[in-house]
Amino acid sequence: MDLGLAGRCYVVTGASRGLGYATAEHLVADGADVVVASRSQASVEESAATLTANGTGHAVGVAADLAEEDSAERLLDAAAEQFGRLDGVVISVGGPPGSSATDATDEQWRAAFESVFLGAVRLARTALERAEAPISVTFVLSTSVRSPIAGLGISNGLRPGLAMVAKTLADEHGPRGHRVNVVLPGRIDTDRIKELESGASDPAAVREKAIAGIPLGRYGQPEEFGAVTAFVASPMASYVSGSVITVDGGATRSL
Repeated sequence: MDLGLAGRCYVVTGASRGLGYATAEHLVADGADVVVASRSQASVEESAATLTANGTGHAVGVAADLAEEDSAERLLDAAAEQFGRLDGVVISVGGPPGSSATDATDEQWRAAFESVFLGAVRLARTALERAEAPISVTFVLSTSVRSPIAGLGISNGLRPGLAMVAKTLADEHGPRGHRVNVVLPGRIDTDRIKELESGASDPAAVREKAIAGIPLGRYGQPEEFGAVTAFVASPMASYVSGSVITVDGGATRSL
C-alpha cells in the first residue's frame, strides 16, 4: 500500500532503537524524510545513516532529550532547515524505571514527569502551534493506558494522562486540520522488554506467563508495530483523529 509519504517530513523521537526506530524505518522506506532523535548523538547518527541507506527517503539524526526545554524547538528547526517542511511528529519516549507506585521516590516521579509527560506534551504542543499546514501528531504510549502493568507504577500513572492530553489536543486543533492520535504497544520484543524481564528472578518464566495471556500466542515484532504507527501518521489515515489504537496481539481485555 502506498501511504502517500513521498516527499513528506516527520520528526520521530526515541528513534535510535525499538519502537521509534521501527516507525522511522517504515516512514523512510515509503519515501518520507525523517528527523530521528534520541539522547545519544552517536546512536542517532548511526540510525539515520542506516535508515537512509535502506530506504527511499532520507534521515538525519539530532541528539535531544525531551526533558530539556529547548528540545522541541531544536527538533522542529532541524526539520525546517533540512527538509523545508513538517508533516508530522511521532513521539516515542523511553519508559520510566520499573517500580511499584509505593516504592517510587519523589525524585523518580519528577524525573519521569519531565521526560515522559511534559517533554512529550511540549513537543506536540509546539509542533501544532508552529505548523502552517495540517500535520499529524502520534503519541506512542503503552497498554498501561487501558490497564495497569505490574511493576510499572510510574508508567501506569503518567501514560493514561498523556492519552487524555492527546485526545484534548485533537479536539483543540482539529478545526485547523491537525490530527492527534495514540498508539499503544503491548508486548513487543524490544530491548526495553528484554531489560524489564532481565530484572526478574526467572526471565523465561515471566515471558512464558506473558505469552499465555496473548491470544496470538507470541510477542509482537517491532516492524509490526512500526507499520501500524506509520499508517496512523500517514495521509492514508486522514480521517483518523482522537483515536487510541492498540497493537498487542489481543492481550488487552478492555475495548
